[in-house]
Amino acid sequence: MNARAAVLSPADLAALAAAGIAAGEAERQLALLAAPPPPLRLARPCAVGDGIVRLAPGDEPALLAAAREAAARGALAKFVPASGAATRMFTGLLALAADPDAEGGRREAAAVGTSLARLALRDRLATLLAPRGETAAALAADPVRLARAIVGADGLDLAALPKGLLPFHLYPEGERTAFVEHLVEGAAYLADREGLCRFDFTVPPGTDPLFHAALAEAGERHARRLGVRFEVRLSHQERATDTLALAPDGTPFRQPDGRLLLRPGGHGALLGNLEATGRELVLVKNIDNVLPADRHAEVAHWQQLLAGLALTLTARRDAMLRALAAAPARETIRAAATLLAALADPEAAALGAEPSPAHLRDRLRRPLRVCGVVRNEGEPGGGPFWVRDEAGRESLQIVEGAQVARSDPEQAAIWRASTHFNPVQLACALRDEKGKPFPLARFVDETAVVIAEKREGSRPLRALERPGLWNGAMARWHTVFVEVPVAIFAPVKTLLDLARPEHQAGAAPPVDTVSARPSAG
Repeated sequence: MNARAAVLSPADLAALAAAGIAAGEAERQLALLAAPPPPLRLARPCAVGDGIVRLAPGDEPALLAAAREAAARGALAKFVPASGAATRMFTGLLALAADPDAEGGRREAAAVGTSLARLALRDRLATLLAPRGETAAALAADPVRLARAIVGADGLDLAALPKGLLPFHLYPEGERTAFVEHLVEGAAYLADREGLCRFDFTVPPGTDPLFHAALAEAGERHARRLGVRFEVRLSHQERATDTLALAPDGTPFRQPDGRLLLRPGGHGALLGNLEATGRELVLVKNIDNVLPADRHAEVAHWQQLLAGLALTLTARRDAMLRALAAAPARETIRAAATLLAALADPEAAALGAEPSPAHLRDRLRRPLRVCGVVRNEGEPGGGPFWVRDEAGRESLQIVEGAQVARSDPEQAAIWRASTHFNPVQLACALRDEKGKPFPLARFVDETAVVIAEKREGSRPLRALERPGLWNGAMARWHTVFVEVPVAIFAPVKTLLDLARPEHQAGAAPPVDTVSARPSAG
């Protein structure tokens, strides 16, 4: 037994096994925490014409037709990571509800008070206050009482809900939660010939009844109105994907009673959920990036374009794999090498004049993702970059700031030069040329973890996040970046984001920076 193994007692190993974590996996995590892998090495930001495709108007009809045909035969589904609680949306209000002297919370509550007319929670608030003989207008003048009415246990208690069940948009007939808005949006591009729309949501454990209730009430009401049916499958982030943490003395971080602390492993832990869908082509969107109904047509248009491009490229890949398996001619081998270069395969430049068909098949046979990217307008988060590995090979990756050595002036300059942002809008082709689901774990860069300094209460720790779902977990997929309009991207990170014009039902859309859709080049 090595020295590191000795820090895990038989009781630790039993607790890990009960969570579904093997001893070898625990050892691997502790080794990564003790000696973190080097950060990614950025080569340059992606730009239109250099890693980012701008679709030409002439390309759109064929792509839209491919997406509609796939939807009609039931091949499209929507995967929505919705495992997170809403707590971070209400940080200031929670602080003020607990401490009336929390100045940051007081400012946030005052801003919420002036925005109540534009927030979908206003109807719930009015219903809460009516039996008390109070009005929202009167409450808005008292930041502490307003905060407690919104996040207090004897108020709406909204911070305790999953983000998917928060009221997002307000219509004349009432509110829509993020969950229901995703269903309504998806009806425009997912319905098969029988009107069935397929969805997979990851949700917090214990909340399934709440989502089923929302589906049975609002979801079914909208399904009847739209003439469709919703098939909704719920899954959870598995306990076995939790990760260990390290204490400042280099030992596994423990809770006060001596038990190991296990922390959620980040959105990369949902890779197994994505694979378990068994779907052919999945459109991935975050729960908080959903717009009101008057934007759904534009969103559907781009969802279909991304899906159509993924389907078209997958069909080319599959045809090439079949040709390579059947005594390929030299022209076929050259065509396969050209396709690999078009897919930005990191080994394409080093294939040589006569690459082996077996090697070409190995490089081609992998999942494919088409990722929408938007012009960066200051939103926090990652973006598309060319990344260089230790052998000097370059690949297309979605990179988060935590993966970059921004203390290195050269790397910091490359990071700042990025022009595009990752809005988490992906079309993922999950099956091989024989129609079999890919084992997605095979294509993960296990070193692309994020190590962060965190706190548990007042105690510091070193935390481990798994390779992100659209970062290291998809690092070895075929990747294509496509510029999409910023008008279809409206993330919600705080309650006040829902007061923005783009989240007001019936509001005019913001300026579309790529609505002209000029030709590539």
